[in-house]
Amino acid sequence: MNIQTGNPVPIDFDAVKGRQQADYALIGTTLQIVGERLCEAVDLRSNQRVLDVAAGNGNATLAAARRFAEVVSTDYVGSLLARARDRAAAERLPVTFQEADAESLPFPAESFDVVLSTFGVMFTPNQEQAASELLRVCRHGGKIGLANWTPDGLIGRLFKTIGKYVPPPAPGIKSPALWGTKAHLDALFGSQADVTVARRNFIFRHKSPRHWVELFRTYYGPVLKAFAAIDPNSREALEGDLYALLDDFNIAEDGTLVAPSDYLEVVVTKKR
Repeated sequence: MNIQTGNPVPIDFDAVKGRQQADYALIGTTLQIVGERLCEAVDLRSNQRVLDVAAGNGNATLAAARRFAEVVSTDYVGSLLARARDRAAAERLPVTFQEADAESLPFPAESFDVVLSTFGVMFTPNQEQAASELLRVCRHGGKIGLANWTPDGLIGRLFKTIGKYVPPPAPGIKSPALWGTKAHLDALFGSQADVTVARRNFIFRHKSPRHWVELFRTYYGPVLKAFAAIDPNSREALEGDLYALLDDFNIAEDGTLVAPSDYLEVVVTKKR
């Protein structure tokens, strides 16, 4: 709060987004199955124009292109789009790639039949603005398909664990895990759309818990930035908490990691 005026201090959303960038591709590629499932959930058709928002390295992009849709793939991190472009080229899939901010999409209203985002738009700082943009570019009767981590799943619990060591990137920033709750989605999309959800899980499969921790502290933005922001003693404590968290979810008994993580598969249908 501003002590002199009593008014909330404005959030610098641009500064927050600048701190979110990381080379996510090595982790992102393991989530490909989520994009495939999401295209089935929205009943994607080959004659549809599709926008993938906060596409990262292109899981939903590739899934839609494999179904012969006309796909535009966007992210504000150009290096991630470059990875997605390479993946599309390797499969000879025609995709248009464009750097774009999920909170200010450079497309006319009602430009797309389907708008997708897998574990992407949920990380935007200004959640209301991002939801408004998804609705704006989707045609009436069109669908918005989302995959969002839930608050009580592995990744939702990961956010809470990190929160013990580092504050939010700016005062007033809402947890991305809110996108994994039906009530919050209803509030975001309001009376303009019908929201249906299904609880799914993605299973992280790694060589060991240590392998997971090493990958996430190197390539997953929230974890990478948490370790960079704290002192050596706190890093050791955070690492211990991460192993304890994985122990809660790991169902493997052979030294590997097999950890289910709940996410919400969301279909938002824009009203006609």
